[in-house]
Amino acid sequence: MSSCCGIDDTQTKIDNAQRKLLWTVLVLNAVMFFVEFIAGWLAQSSGLIADSLDMLADALVYSASLYAVGKSLKHKANAALLNGTMQLVLASVVIIDVVKRAIFGSAPNADMMLSVAILALVVNVICFGLLFRFRNGDLNIRASWICSRNDMLMNTGVIISALLVSSQNAAWPDLLVGLIIAAIVIVSAIGIVRNALQVRRGEADKINDCCS
Repeated sequence: MSSCCGIDDTQTKIDNAQRKLLWTVLVLNAVMFFVEFIAGWLAQSSGLIADSLDMLADALVYSASLYAVGKSLKHKANAALLNGTMQLVLASVVIIDVVKRAIFGSAPNADMMLSVAILALVVNVICFGLLFRFRNGDLNIRASWICSRNDMLMNTGVIISALLVSSQNAAWPDLLVGLIIAAIVIVSAIGIVRNALQVRRGEADKINDCCS
């Protein structure tokens, strides 16, 4: 009995630590979503809007991960599946925005892009550091860490595009980085969905084996 209680206490501590961590990165990403989206809209920047929607996707990932902490593999897989699906939807919204701006034109504000992208990079570096020790955790924690890792690459891309918009006096670098971010989100989301479906199939096979 003491052994079982010790295991339960250890798992409870792990679950509580994960909840505290996920709440922290959830709040950081939610705040940055509003900051980046408003700045992207004002700066006419597809790159910033794309990055803000990725922040929103991350906030949804962390929300679903919070829901899944301490629950069964089936619940974790369902949460991850929802995460991946939402990311695919948001990436589609970004692509539509890029196409619209390419057709009707835009004049991105490079200075605003640069300052907000640097702020977003700082926030994502903090999230990456917080999530690093849980990178080999369960399905949803791994998904959270992957999102944070990808975000730093995207922030760097927006910074580079802001410098190019300023030097080239053209909108195409901003549109290009918007498409690249959407592509990264799509690839990441497909991986999360595939992994979640594999877990669900594995759980279904276990149930079938028990019933047969």
